[in-house]
Amino acid sequence: MDKYESHLNTVFHALADPTRRAVVQRLVEGAAQIKDLAAPFDMALPSFMKHIGVLEDAGLITSKKQGRVRTCTLSPDTLAAAETWLGEQRAIWVSRYDTLDTLLTTLKGETDET
Repeated sequence: MDKYESHLNTVFHALADPTRRAVVQRLVEGAAQIKDLAAPFDMALPSFMKHIGVLEDAGLITSKKQGRVRTCTLSPDTLAAAETWLGEQRAIWVSRYDTLDTLLTTLKGETDET
């Protein structure tokens, strides 16, 4: 497995969890403090911080501590890499469906002629 695939695995693992997806969705609106990000979730702060750690390890977010306040921001380049991969996969499947559609149309035409 190359470095690119390994990184994508880490990104998709991070996005597999609904809590982490919700954090990413919230950060699309702009930077937020940890306490604000954690507020909607019914979990202890140490548990929530594990989610933040997974997102940071994946490169999806960054956090900065100023005094006692930690603020998180989204890292859009990492999301763009995942989006690129998904776009490539979509293109492959669209091509396959187009080929199948052509084959089915050809077969239907042969059936109608007999």
